[in-house]
Amino acid sequence: MQNVLTLIGAPHLDTAAVAAARAAVANHALDTGEPDWLAPGVACDLPFDGPDTTTIEAAVRGRLAGRPVDLAIQPAAGRRKELLIADMDSTIIEGESLDELAALAGVGDPVAAITARAMNGEIDFRGALIERVALLDGLPADTLDRVIADIRPTPGAAALVATMRAHGAFTALVSGGFRQVTGAVRARLGFDHDEANELEIAGGRLTGRVREPILNRDGKAAALVRLCREHGLPPADAAAVGDGANDLTMLQRAGLGVAYHAKPAVRQAAPARIDHADLTALLYLQGFRAEEIVAG
Repeated sequence: MQNVLTLIGAPHLDTAAVAAARAAVANHALDTGEPDWLAPGVACDLPFDGPDTTTIEAAVRGRLAGRPVDLAIQPAAGRRKELLIADMDSTIIEGESLDELAALAGVGDPVAAITARAMNGEIDFRGALIERVALLDGLPADTLDRVIADIRPTPGAAALVATMRAHGAFTALVSGGFRQVTGAVRARLGFDHDEANELEIAGGRLTGRVREPILNRDGKAAALVRLCREHGLPPADAAAVGDGANDLTMLQRAGLGVAYHAKPAVRQAAPARIDHADLTALLYLQGFRAEEIVAG
C-alpha cells in the first residue's frame, strides 16, 4: 500500500489504541491493511491507500486524543534514510549546554530566559546567541569541562545513532551550540561528524564572543543540503531531528523531519513530531523492528 501510519506508545501501545486508529483510517482511506507490529506493545504500522493523508492524520489524532501515543503518516516507499542530521541541545542531550555553562558563571536565569524565547522563535537566534555569550566574558575556559562531564544523553539517542550507522547511514550532529561540546558528544555517541559554533578563548578564559560565521537556522538547513550533496543523496533520503525554531527549516527540508519534544511553535510547523516517546521513535518511523535496533 502507498502510505503507512506509524503509532508509537510511551511507554506502551495497546491493541485498543491500534483498533481505534485503524477505524479512523478506514473512515477516510480507500483501503487499509492489517496492523504490522514493529515492536510488540510499543510500535505498530498501519498501511493504507488514500491521498488525503492530512484528513486521516487529523482523524487519528482526534480518536487518540489524551493517549500518550505518537503518530506519523509517510509514503511507504523510501522510509529508511541514509543520513541522520540531529540537533544537540534538548534533542540528543538533555538540557541546554549554554544554559548549564551560564549557571556555572552565575548568570543562569537571564541566559535561560533568552534561550527559551529563541528556541520558540520569538527572537532572532543569532542576536540571542551573541547576547548570551557576552554574559560569559571572563569565565575560565575549563568550566566547559564541567559542563561536558555532566552531559546526559537523551533516552534512545545512543540506539538511534548506533542503529542507523549499523545499517549504513551517515550520522551528523549539527548544533547552534559549541564545537567544544559537540566534539565530546560526537565521540561519546559515535556520530560520524559534528559542526557547531565556536566560543572564542584567550588566555584560558572566554572572551564573550563567538567566532564567525555563526551557525543559525539557515546554516543548519544549508548543512543538510551540503551533507546530502557530499554523500550523493537527495534531501528525501535524510532524517532530521530537533526541538527549536532554529531547527525548523532543516526539518522541513528533510525527507523525515521530526520535532522532538519540541517548543509549541516548532511542533505546529514541523512535518512530524514526537511528543511522548524517546528517540528510538525515529527508528520505528523508518520501519525498523525491535530486533534490528542496536543498543548504543
